[in-house]
Amino acid sequence: MTRFSRAIIFGLFAASFFRWRLCIDKRFIRTNERIRAREVRVIDDEGKQIGILQPFEALKMAREKNLDLVEVSPTAQPPVCRIMDFGKYLYEQEKKERAAKKHQKIITVKEVKFRINVDEHDYEFKKNHVLRFLEEGDKVKATIFFRGREMTHTNLGRQILDRLIKDIGEKGVVEFRPRMEGNTLHAILAPKKTG
Repeated sequence: MTRFSRAIIFGLFAASFFRWRLCIDKRFIRTNERIRAREVRVIDDEGKQIGILQPFEALKMAREKNLDLVEVSPTAQPPVCRIMDFGKYLYEQEKKERAAKKHQKIITVKEVKFRINVDEHDYEFKKNHVLRFLEEGDKVKATIFFRGREMTHTNLGRQILDRLIKDIGEKGVVEFRPRMEGNTLHAILAPKKTG
């Protein structure tokens, strides 16, 4: 497994882990009778601090207003609880998460493979693919695979990748310069940042 593929796998794992962490799991938010602290700092539904009360007194105040007592900061001393509509709170948080997810752009890595004895037409054809991928906002991994005795001519592969980088010019940036890993030589190109 190459260093690049390990980085991609780690990135995918980290993204899924943090996406999971951002989701509010209502099982871990203590509400009403589930609050187990001896005393809690209470904030009412208008945002005013009421003070430090015992949980049953705070719950009684919340019930009078037909609202819930929600523990918003369990690690504080004493824990901070807020009088609010818990269902509405969960709905608002879900709405924020959906809006944040809508604005995310997923960048994919497209791979274009070259050979050291690539013909001029094939080179132009693949270069146009690279340009199209960069215009669509995707990263491109340009790879040259060496077989057998071709390993003695790695300089030819470097020349092809250097030519590709020069031909792309201002339409993309080089994220990783051409480098060897085993019997492959690859470079990673990214779209030019706009704005």
